[in-house]
Amino acid sequence: MRRLGLLSVAVLLAACSKSEAPPEPVRPVLSVKVQALSEESLGRFAGNIQARYESNTGFRVAGRIASRNVDVGAEVGKGTLLATLDPSDQQNQLRSAQGDLAKIEAQLINAQANARRQQALFDRGVGAQAQLDIAQTDLKTTQASLDQARAAVSQSKDQLGYTELRSDHKAVVTGWSAEAGQVVTAGQQVVTLAQPDIKEAVIDLPDTLVDQLPKDVVFQVAAQLDPAINTTAVIREIEPQAQSATRTRRARLTLAETPVGFRLGTAISVTLRSAVKPRIELPAAALQEVDGKPRIWVINSQDKTVAPRDVSVLSRTDSTVVLDGGVRNGERVISAGVNSLKPGQTVKFDEDSQ
Repeated sequence: MRRLGLLSVAVLLAACSKSEAPPEPVRPVLSVKVQALSEESLGRFAGNIQARYESNTGFRVAGRIASRNVDVGAEVGKGTLLATLDPSDQQNQLRSAQGDLAKIEAQLINAQANARRQQALFDRGVGAQAQLDIAQTDLKTTQASLDQARAAVSQSKDQLGYTELRSDHKAVVTGWSAEAGQVVTAGQQVVTLAQPDIKEAVIDLPDTLVDQLPKDVVFQVAAQLDPAINTTAVIREIEPQAQSATRTRRARLTLAETPVGFRLGTAISVTLRSAVKPRIELPAAALQEVDGKPRIWVINSQDKTVAPRDVSVLSRTDSTVVLDGGVRNGERVISAGVNSLKPGQTVKFDEDSQ
C-alpha cells in the first residue's frame, strides 16, 4: 500500500508538470521613445556671417601706393590711416599754388597804393577821371586774382590730403585690392571695409527651391564648429537671377539675435524647416510586415510587456520610417528584433534611451 501511494503521488506530479508551461523569459530589447515631428526639414546649406554694409574704398587722386598701414582682419576706428600715396606731385602743385598766391598778394599791395594815389590826385583836382577808373579796375582785378590764388592753394592742400586714405567710420578690413608700389587711378578700389555692428547670414539656395519658399519661412542658423551657438533668421533679400554655373541664388538672412560667436567670416550651417502635420519617425527596423500590413510593437510602461499595433506608413527610407499617427508621444516602441516577439511578452529595456 505504501508503494502504491508513492506511485500515485509521482504520477500526479508528472501530470502537473506537463500541464503548466514554464514562463516566458524576460527578453532584453532596444527601444525608442516616440516624439511627434511637427516640422519637416527642406535642406541644410552652408554659408558664412557677413556684414550687411560694406564699402569699397579708394584714393580720390591717382598715384603710386607708398604704404599699407593695416592688414586684413584689423579693426579700425574713424579716421584711421589705411594707406598712403607718394605725395611728390601734390606737394609740387601746392608749392606752385603758394608761389602764385605770394605774387598776387604783392600785386595787390601795388594796386591798392596806386588806387589811393589816383584818388588823392583826383580829390585835389589835378588827376584825371580816366586814370582813377583804371586804378580802381586794376585793384578789383587783382583782388579777384587773389581770391582765385587762395582757392588754388586750398585745392592743392586738399589734393595733398587725398594722398592719405582714411576710414570714414568704425570698420573691419576684409580685403585689399592693391599692393604697395602699385599705381592706381582716382576712385580705383583699394580696400574693402565692413561695418561690424550689423551682421547677417549669407547662403546660396537652389533656384528651384527659392520659388517654393513661403513668405514667412524661418531658418535655423548655427555655427559649424559649435552648433550650440545658434539663432533663427528670416530672408532679407534674394538675388533676382541665378548664377549660370551653379544655378543658385544668393540669399541674405536677417538674424533674430547676433551671438558673440558669430564673428565676420564664421562658417555656419543653415537649416530650412517648414511646419507639417504631426507625424512619427521611427527606425526602419521597428516596422514589421504581417500579411502585407505594417505594424509595430509597443511597450506597456506599467508591466513592461509588449503588444503589436497596426500603423499607417507615410514614407520610408533605408534607415527610417514615417508613420501617420497610430502611436502617441512618450510611448516606447521596440526598435530591433520585432520578428521574435510575442504578445504579452515581458521585456527589459533601458528607460533612458531615446
